[in-house]
Amino acid sequence: MEFLKFDELEKKINGLIGDYALLKKRNLELEELLQNKTKELDEANKKMGGLKEERDAVRTKVDSLLDLLQEIKAP
Repeated sequence: MEFLKFDELEKKINGLIGDYALLKKRNLELEELLQNKTKELDEANKKMGGLKEERDAVRTKVDSLLDLLQEIKAP
């Protein structure tokens, strides 16, 4: 009877060890996924910054062209 309790305890411990190994593996996978997504986000932010600079340059150019058009007097 005592050996049955030890067998049951051993099974539970082995189950916990297996669960721990699976959780540890999944945690590593999720950490890698998080790193990849962080890199993607950084790249997207850099691209967005470049696009904002380009937009501002275009806006400045359009404003200067509009100013030139306003200076032209129509007869």
